[in-house]
Amino acid sequence: MSDENEERSGRRGLLRALGAAGAVAATPAAAIDAGGGTAGLPAQKEGEAEKRRARYRETDHIRAFYESNRR
Repeated sequence: MSDENEERSGRRGLLRALGAAGAVAATPAAAIDAGGGTAGLPAQKEGEAEKRRARYRETDHIRAFYESNRR
């Protein structure tokens, strides 16, 4: 009976550790508030050049992905 209790407490300890790890992993996600803001950090202004620059680049691996989806 003692071995059974030790095995159960070992499993419980593992589950507690996994639960704590999950809570820690979710913490950075909480830094962004629901409104998409920066959670108290100052917003960075985007300059005129930044607003007009090209953001999307179709690289070789992107083209290969598109090609694989056409088939």
